[in-house]
Amino acid sequence: MSGSVLGRNFVISTFGESHGKALGVVIDGCPAGLLLDEADIQTMLYRRRPGQSRVTTARLEADKVEILSGVFEGVTTGTPIALVVYNTDQHSKDYSEIRDKYRPGHADYPFDVKFAHRDYRGGGRSSGRETLSRVAAGAVAKKVLSELGIEFLTYTRSIADIEIADFDKNVIFSNALYMPDEAAAKKAEDLIESVRKENDSLGGVVEGIISGLPVGLGDPVFDKLDAELAKAIFSIGAVKGFEIGEGFNAARLRGSENNDGFEIKDGTVTKKTNHSGGTLGGMSDGSDLIFRAAFKPTPSISQAQQTVTASGEETEIAVKGRHDPVIVPRAVVVVEAMAAITVLDLLLCDTTSRMDKLRRLYER
Repeated sequence: MSGSVLGRNFVISTFGESHGKALGVVIDGCPAGLLLDEADIQTMLYRRRPGQSRVTTARLEADKVEILSGVFEGVTTGTPIALVVYNTDQHSKDYSEIRDKYRPGHADYPFDVKFAHRDYRGGGRSSGRETLSRVAAGAVAKKVLSELGIEFLTYTRSIADIEIADFDKNVIFSNALYMPDEAAAKKAEDLIESVRKENDSLGGVVEGIISGLPVGLGDPVFDKLDAELAKAIFSIGAVKGFEIGEGFNAARLRGSENNDGFEIKDGTVTKKTNHSGGTLGGMSDGSDLIFRAAFKPTPSISQAQQTVTASGEETEIAVKGRHDPVIVPRAVVVVEAMAAITVLDLLLCDTTSRMDKLRRLYER
């Protein structure tokens, strides 16, 4: 097993390499009767497509998706949905000089030891381009969830030490960094350009808000909503940290500060605050689910770095090719996709959590 399958009821299986013929995903468990066409998926794929601005790689891929199965006359049939995107702008020769050198910050060394046969072209299966398959599957999951009133708002919270000070969701898509703060976005873009000229890279934080979740999504022990979401987000190659609600800051608070008091509002139990980030005991509590993912700086940089060869010789390496000076802007939609996949899978699991829910499924 190569760890390319995720989910229990909404199951995705991804395939393909960065410089291979194509990448794609097979989705099993999508309900029949969903209106779906390529345009629904293409919208999200365009958000992670390379070559969109000066803060992303210059690799020019159309990332045009094709639906191979599971949809008939624009409607899902309940059978596996196969999606594929063909690579068209690979420059594999860019990697020929480093095929036997282990790139610092990449998976080259452990991949070589584990499998003894590695696709060195752009990282192969461990490339960031692999996330294309996740985004395609996430687009389908989001389409299902939107019909249930569950919505996602995902954006860049910070680039390096530049963090948003204001929040205007209407400007998220008006800047290349997907930041809800125009002033912070401009400052971050200038920093990225400066770092790019130094042949270096930056990291940052992506924040997501999921609204409309029912109470009780997730299970209280091993399959906590927190745990399942953390696994999905941590499976994104460049993620080095994950938190929900107050996250690590909760360790600095007192119980009286961190606890969210309850009240009755319009006849419904609600929380007065949301330090928990929308989860209690591993289950959704009806509040917005708020989470963050920390991304490391892009490891592919043109500066000379110390490394070794596969034969054990010490040497230097300067990675050539077309690489993002910061991965965060294109990772925003990847985080959103993985969250959607996780939520839909847990939602489908939840349909059998109580007898009254099960009865409703079989009412005639």
